[in-house]
Amino acid sequence: MKLQEIDKVVYRKHLNIVTITLVASLILLSLVFGSGFIALFGDAKDMSAETTGNFQWNLLGVILAAIISVAILTHFKHHPYLVEVYYIWKLKALHNRVYRRLKKIKAAAVNYDIDALIILSFYYQSQKQVYLLDNNTLTLSKLEKDISDLQGRISERNLTVSAKDFNAALLSKFK
Repeated sequence: MKLQEIDKVVYRKHLNIVTITLVASLILLSLVFGSGFIALFGDAKDMSAETTGNFQWNLLGVILAAIISVAILTHFKHHPYLVEVYYIWKLKALHNRVYRRLKKIKAAAVNYDIDALIILSFYYQSQKQVYLLDNNTLTLSKLEKDISDLQGRISERNLTVSAKDFNAALLSKFK
């Protein structure tokens, strides 16, 4: 995966609209499916009581609404409107993959393993991009220090390491 320039204003606008649409569709579909299941299969003995015994139908409605909403979002993930949102979604998923191996990667980077240095370079640069896009300024100073330390480690050995050299296949080395 290669780092891409993302317009923060466009990303935030599209992310907000996608989030609001997803939440609204979950609410609406959950109500429709839950009500439909209760009407078809529900226990309507005493509708004035506190519990009607229809929890399972409501839960099934929520589960079905979530499945349909995620399926629709997945189907349209390559739509031009979702380019920025989907890119950050993939980037965050890749961050999780790196994070699960981070201890081994950092240990290898101490020994100047070039693959580990490439992974860390990509990881830190992409994290910085996501933090800036998501207005996460609380941990940005620590990330800047990590980037600086990594650059110092790379410079002291006169290595040429770039985030552009990253390939997700490099992670398989650090299982």
